[in-house]
Amino acid sequence: MTTDTATAARTDGTALHLPVTAWFEGNARDLPWRRPEAGAWGVMVSEFMLQQTPVSRVLPMYEQWLARWPRPADLAAEPSGEAVRAWGRLGYPRRALRLHAAASAITERHGGEVPSDHAELLALPGVGEYTAAAVASFAYGQRHTVLDTNVRRVFARAVSGVQYPPNATTAAERRLARRLLPDDEATAARWAAATMELGALVCVARGPECGRCPIAERCAWRLAGFPEHDGPPRRGQSYAGTDRQVRGKLLAVLRESHEPVTQATLDAVWDEPVQRARALDGLVADGLVEPVAQGVYRLPLE
Repeated sequence: MTTDTATAARTDGTALHLPVTAWFEGNARDLPWRRPEAGAWGVMVSEFMLQQTPVSRVLPMYEQWLARWPRPADLAAEPSGEAVRAWGRLGYPRRALRLHAAASAITERHGGEVPSDHAELLALPGVGEYTAAAVASFAYGQRHTVLDTNVRRVFARAVSGVQYPPNATTAAERRLARRLLPDDEATAARWAAATMELGALVCVARGPECGRCPIAERCAWRLAGFPEHDGPPRRGQSYAGTDRQVRGKLLAVLRESHEPVTQATLDAVWDEPVQRARALDGLVADGLVEPVAQGVYRLPLE
């Protein structure tokens, strides 16, 4: 690969757009939030749920959520604690509170309709740059850079020639994503979904299936001989024995009860008292649990 060719591959996405979007047309999963009937609210719910959570775990919860709360106003009309209860074991339950807060803001500020304007999406509570761009792109077909872990990995390999992207999104990655974004709005929205799907199904973190990749012949990482990652160690996520596990066990008891729960009942789920108390204090501080009286707790009612 010559220097000029490598430079072009690193800066110009036009050679990648057609093969990636054509691959997507024939290989995209039939996911409920991609169907027209999902609407912008369905897309928003899916984006909240899919953060750090695999599709297989999200699918049943998504269906239940949309059956119960098909519009933002339906969710906003119920206490935030019901959102936490319905979140089940998806993990990171603060997302449920944030989605409830977003639904309330949509109902109050936008007549119950998820806004299409990127700035208005970004102004909603709990909505960051990624979610605003994803909803604007996937629900409304707009031209935005949508950078999740899968997309970042595709760009790192295909364009930058490295095995993995940095642990946290960098300014250089954002600049690259903007350079690669198609000019046409509809194509840009398709490109965003297609690159995400390519990273989820083919260009996976471990054991990428290069034989199925529509841009393998142009992939900078493959052309360089698949060099090993030489950056900071990849972060693993432990769970067993952590405060996250204790928080999950405490929340499970509270979700299953429609009455306030006593301290004694919560104490039974974890033997180590200091860690248990720390986890419970954290749940209260995060607004996921409310003290009702001394030693009595419930999910929030507001």
